[in-house]
Amino acid sequence: MQSKDRHDLPATGSAKGVAIDLGIGAGAAFLGLLAWLVTGARLPLQNLWATGTLPDDMPLVLLPFSQYALGLIVSVIVAGSAIAGAVARVLRARKRPRGVPAIAAGAVIVYLVALVQTWVSVSAGLLPGTASVVYLAALVGGTVAAIVLGVVVLLLIARAPAPGLAVGVTIVAIVIGASMNGVVLPFGLSVIEPQELARGFAQWIPAIGVGVALAWSGFGTVGRALAAAGSLLLLWLGPAAFTAIAAAAGTRVLAGYPTEMAEFAGQVFVSLLGSPRESLVQVAIAIVTMLVALVAFRVIRNRRALDAAS
Repeated sequence: MQSKDRHDLPATGSAKGVAIDLGIGAGAAFLGLLAWLVTGARLPLQNLWATGTLPDDMPLVLLPFSQYALGLIVSVIVAGSAIAGAVARVLRARKRPRGVPAIAAGAVIVYLVALVQTWVSVSAGLLPGTASVVYLAALVGGTVAAIVLGVVVLLLIARAPAPGLAVGVTIVAIVIGASMNGVVLPFGLSVIEPQELARGFAQWIPAIGVGVALAWSGFGTVGRALAAAGSLLLLWLGPAAFTAIAAAAGTRVLAGYPTEMAEFAGQVFVSLLGSPRESLVQVAIAIVTMLVALVAFRVIRNRRALDAAS
């Protein structure tokens, strides 16, 4: 009997650990969704809504299903996944066999619940017809893709060595601008001066974050150098691609013409890359931040070495 009891204790502890990890993932996902929930969580007005409805009478949803809010959907999911990955790394969950998978599962469960709840609410109010089916399928498919991207980010931040972590932070940085925009300027609200100033500052947070991450990762190996170059390339191309896709998806007149929509997205992408302010400035700020952070980290290490020697 005593032998059986000793055998059961680890299993019980393991089950409790998995439950805690699931809760960590779910809590992190909820924190990511807050960028949308703080706006009141009312479904944005829909072009294909069956009845005339005031904004305050739209149903409550856990995700902002709208072709005009694709960036916010991706951002809240990736932000929550990044939080989950960071917590997993700090708690060293990767050293437990089921730690990181359980945290990832907790986050995915929350996202799937949010997706299904929003899907059901939106489908109940849309006009019948092919256009509504295609519209809803595109939003559901895009959300699923965002969840997959979120899992990739979570795993990179939670488990990857320094180069992979830098790439994960860069991916988060590319979409964090839209997430910050959802916090400082809630979806559907008019701009007031303090919020506009906050949004203006928030647009530089991605470059600063990437610069600090690259300085922390360093360039001591080929892998780290390649990760740094890839991160800067992503920081240059990613925001332009993100904006181009959102702009094309939000152009109502192109909704029934996927080829023309893709062409328009390509034109916006090329235009943004050709504008130094929209592309290279982010990279330049990241490089400057990286250099400053490298100096700061070196000073900190030297001081610690002197303190240890004394």
